[in-house]
Amino acid sequence: MSKNVSDILSASMSKVREMVDANTVVGSPITVGEGTTLIPISKINFALASGGADMAAKLAGQNGTFGGGAGCGVKITPVAMILVQEERVRVLPIDEPAANAVERVVEQLPMLVDKITELIKGGKNEVSDI
Repeated sequence: MSKNVSDILSASMSKVREMVDANTVVGSPITVGEGTTLIPISKINFALASGGADMAAKLAGQNGTFGGGAGCGVKITPVAMILVQEERVRVLPIDEPAANAVERVVEQLPMLVDKITELIKGGKNEVSDI
């Protein structure tokens, strides 16, 4: 039985290796215009489960009956882009969309504070001009 389970795991892991390699995490460079290159960066999550049972112990006299299976899930999420412009390099993070209203509020809070600050400053300038 251990050989059959090993075979299942080996086959599953080889398929995962085909899908997930270094080029998946750090993608191929994309040239955009003159002197600008984007390099995608991704996060990879994967789960693997397998199992099997040797039926010979339950069915006396029958040899070589084995049942098994494996399953795998892979999730690839883009997390950033590396921007290369001539001699300047920047990392541009890619935010995941907000999952609920609280996350959306927290996401929008810095912009709201900036707008309120601009309104307050704008109001003071108008008053001082009179």
